[in-house]
Amino acid sequence: SFFFFCSLFPHRSRESFHFFLYSLYFSIMKKEKEREEKMEEKSAKKDGGENQKVSFFKLFSFADKTDVALMAVGSIGAVANGVTQPLMTLIFGQLINAFGTTDPDHMVKEVWKVAVQFLYLAVYACVVAFLQVSCWMVTGERQSATIRGLYLKTILRQDIGFFDTETNTGEVIGRMSGDTILIQDAMGEKVGKFLQLAATFLGGFAIAFYKGPLLASVLLGCIPLIVIAGGAMSLIMSKMAGRGQVAYAEAGNVVEQTIGAIRTVVAFTGEKQAIEKYESKLEIAYKTVVQQGLISGLGLGTMLAVIFCSYGLAVWYGAKLIMEKGYNGGQVINVIFAVLTGGMSLGQTSPCLNAFAAGQAAAYKMFETIKRSPNIDSYDTSGCVLEEIKGDIELKDVYFRYPARPDVQIFAGFSVFVPNGTTMALVGQSGSGKSTVISLIERFYDPESGEVLIDNVNLKKLQLRWIRSKIGLVSQEPVLFATTIKENIAYGKEDATDQEIRTA
Repeated sequence: SFFFFCSLFPHRSRESFHFFLYSLYFSIMKKEKEREEKMEEKSAKKDGGENQKVSFFKLFSFADKTDVALMAVGSIGAVANGVTQPLMTLIFGQLINAFGTTDPDHMVKEVWKVAVQFLYLAVYACVVAFLQVSCWMVTGERQSATIRGLYLKTILRQDIGFFDTETNTGEVIGRMSGDTILIQDAMGEKVGKFLQLAATFLGGFAIAFYKGPLLASVLLGCIPLIVIAGGAMSLIMSKMAGRGQVAYAEAGNVVEQTIGAIRTVVAFTGEKQAIEKYESKLEIAYKTVVQQGLISGLGLGTMLAVIFCSYGLAVWYGAKLIMEKGYNGGQVINVIFAVLTGGMSLGQTSPCLNAFAAGQAAAYKMFETIKRSPNIDSYDTSGCVLEEIKGDIELKDVYFRYPARPDVQIFAGFSVFVPNGTTMALVGQSGSGKSTVISLIERFYDPESGEVLIDNVNLKKLQLRWIRSKIGLVSQEPVLFATTIKENIAYGKEDATDQEIRTA
């Protein structure tokens, strides 16, 4: 009808009308986005702020006995794997001393011993690394799968008012696809990696102070510089990556809105505007990635400069200790490698800490939803089941407002009676409450006051699943699942026969 109406206008008027409708379309999209933002803002205020997160150990709330066993074995493997590098510095120190002997036969004998020790260390590292990675990855996947299942189950049991006021389709999909990945990352392999790096740090310094306390004390002053350089680079990189992800998400939102309403966009020749808007979002992401590359290069260069300067200081002071304090070359090399290995491992913990923080923040809203008890529970099996249902429907003195629009009174003392076997048509202007009657009968919502009766029984006293199975509803614009017509119809009744499906 829009196009027919448009054809009645002159050429310029049609262009103006197209422009008006196109502007109206994007205005509606903008208002919808603002509504979602207000909903998220309201939810954030309700939660007490934007930076809400669960405690780290609460991430593991849904772990069962198998997960606890996997985490215990994985933790032991991670700590054992972490000390492999400090142990390697001990063997490397022995190798330096073996190369320093003047007797060739003695040197070959000592080098052979060192080679055997390296072989033992290789087997040891293979076993403990396997235990660390496999156990933490398996338990992370198991627990995240449990959280996904519980979240979806909780979402499906919520009343319709929950979707009107507290969440939307995009948020649910985002949490199912994105937040669960962050949670899995925070309680999976990253935990094992963090324990490994912590063990490397402690083991490296323990060996360094045991083998050469004087040299270790001097090198200790270089460690903060390495940690600061590595940590600052990781922190800035994570922030830049987050900014880029936001830009890509906004660009994806533009594509989703455009493709979702492709007929409207094409009809109003809005392809150019959509492309320009998409490219503007990609431009932000491009600049962010370029800045990320520059910062990454600068940070890596700074960290390597600090490391090699530390090597220079260590070699110079180590030579001084060899001459004045009786140190040997293997001892000096052992201490240098142990301290620098420990320091570098501490700097590498930043990605793990960032993953923990992201997972804790992502888990907050999901865990709050999982704990939420709906006002109308679709899984509730309580309530009576009538032996025989006639089908008399009555709304008696009903007062009702939608949760999303509490300032708009839909019904104020509304009453209607529909005898069984009759057909009733509800006629009225938009917003007068025609579809609201169906929503109340399906018990998508409960009235503020008044009663909804089926065969003179209050709908609240009937078993929800049973009464909904007795109602067939085809909306004005039905949404079909991506399957056959037969299967779409069969969703309306369990164990439906082919004849019943054909009749329907």
